[in-house]
Amino acid sequence: MRTRTTISGSELLLGVIAIRLAALVLVGWGLTLLPPQMRDSERACLHPRVTRSEAQAIAVRSRVADAAFDDMLLHD
Repeated sequence: MRTRTTISGSELLLGVIAIRLAALVLVGWGLTLLPPQMRDSERACLHPRVTRSEAQAIAVRSRVADAAFDDMLLHD
């Protein structure tokens, strides 16, 4: 006597999750085997010219952030 077995929804879902997890693991291992990218150090060292008003705006934002951080630490 034969019985017809069917896969339930939860078994199907777990199977799909297991396959996707295995694919992610394989991709992760594959990425570790790739050679590291060379970075152009000269390009990273060149900074765009900053005007005086932009420098002042950056300094003001820095002071405001520092004050906000100090206030947050005070109330912690």
